[in-house]
Amino acid sequence: MSERIGIFPGTFDPITLGHADIIRRGAKLVDTLIIGVTTNPSKNPMFTTDERFSIVELEVKSLGLDNV
Repeated sequence: MSERIGIFPGTFDPITLGHADIIRRGAKLVDTLIIGVTTNPSKNPMFTTDERFSIVELEVKSLGLDNV
């Protein structure tokens, strides 16, 4: 059986409870969930890409998910 991989792209500016809910539910559906912190040239971000990446990492860690 092949590995099921999910991808959840977004700007996550900022990450919300809705994002966290999707991450939590998505992690149950796949073997590996990849979160892509992206940019959108039509948006004026509140946080830098590095800051958003760090915030997403902290949120995932707090959810206790090992497949994200």
